[in-house]
Amino acid sequence: MLGINMNPYYKFVSDLIQLIGDGKKLPLGDIPTPFRPAIDPDAPVALIFSPHPDDECIIGGFPLRLMRESGLRVLNVAVTLGSNQQRQSARWQELKDACDWLGFELESTGPHGLEHINPAARQKDPEEWAKAVSVIATTLTKNRPRVIFFPHEGDWNTTHVGTHFLVADALKTLTRDFECFLVETEFWRPMANPNLMVELSVNDVADLMGALTFHVGEVKRNPYHLRLPPWMQDNVRRGAEVVGGQGGMAPDFELATLYRISRWQGGAQADIHPPKGQIGIKDDPAQLFA
Repeated sequence: MLGINMNPYYKFVSDLIQLIGDGKKLPLGDIPTPFRPAIDPDAPVALIFSPHPDDECIIGGFPLRLMRESGLRVLNVAVTLGSNQQRQSARWQELKDACDWLGFELESTGPHGLEHINPAARQKDPEEWAKAVSVIATTLTKNRPRVIFFPHEGDWNTTHVGTHFLVADALKTLTRDFECFLVETEFWRPMANPNLMVELSVNDVADLMGALTFHVGEVKRNPYHLRLPPWMQDNVRRGAEVVGGQGGMAPDFELATLYRISRWQGGAQADIHPPKGQIGIKDDPAQLFA
């Protein structure tokens, strides 16, 4: 029979597991609304192209800071409403509630979102794909965003990868005078070459978790909202060297999200190299878009 584990890290791990268990007892969606700053309707726009309802929360740390600290309008574009047609109406309402709670605006791509947004459909049905590209191109032209957020091309989930190519194809249809910053995001698979790590406060992450709980039907089947902080802690571990340089000193961050920023200019994507590759809590999150 095993005796008492005297390793001091046993309690550390045990307490973390217990916290997750306690988190499962917290309310879903029924949470007081956080502070939402007044945003100028003519403020620069940050567009989030979300493959599924809930992605706006998962990758939304940088957009949230841009809204709260720099006064940008954050507009979430619901690319799809998921593949389960019986859940699409409910998922739209959950998405609306989550965005309202955070202060994000919301735009639909159609009554049921777009369908078949994946690499296979892009190859096999170019006519339908072109119609979907046109929807995204119209959204870009109408909103003239300062910055757009969309998944990187290797983000594993087929709808995430499809959304990457959907946005990329839409950009190529626009006139050469269209310019914006591009911020590629990750969730299902890490990027090989992120170049930006954005620190988030405890308040930021708690609010992203709170917003995720409005996606009640999703987090009931898989309480992934409770694992958002550990994921962001691991982003600090990885970003310290992948962004900061191999063997470099880790920044004094506790929670962060990784991104890859570039620029769309003259009808093409151009690499940029953000200073330090880090935006800390005390930094202006819009400094890269000046």
